[in-house]
Amino acid sequence: MRWISERTIEATPDHVFRTVADPEEFQKAIPDGSTVEYLTPNHSGVGMKFRSTRVNKGKPATFEQEITEFVPGQRVRMINVTHGTPWDSLFSVRPDGSGTVLTLTMDALPDRLFAKVMMRLIRGMVQKALEKDMDSVKAYCEQ
Repeated sequence: MRWISERTIEATPDHVFRTVADPEEFQKAIPDGSTVEYLTPNHSGVGMKFRSTRVNKGKPATFEQEITEFVPGQRVRMINVTHGTPWDSLFSVRPDGSGTVLTLTMDALPDRLFAKVMMRLIRGMVQKALEKDMDSVKAYCEQ
């Protein structure tokens, strides 16, 4: 299942890229009491692993993520596995006039029937959460 969200942001591509590619910077952009813990010595680039905890409706949710693709100033891909389902998130950045277009493409790759059904049921909720995060990144980068 695929979700896509895009924003045009009045900020430089480097600033937008840094905001989505650096876990600490991303957590600053997203409200709701987020934290980051690095699980590898490297804090950037392919192979970096980190754990982020976000508060959602008053409850903490923790995700371990790994950077699997990192092209500075252009794109960063992160993979996490939640309840056995891989989630593949690709942030792409491209210049657009005096600003930047940020595109988030997220794929959930369930392999069990129950997980596939659940994806259909939560599709709208996931899209709404992505839109909220993208709005937060836009506001953060434009401040």
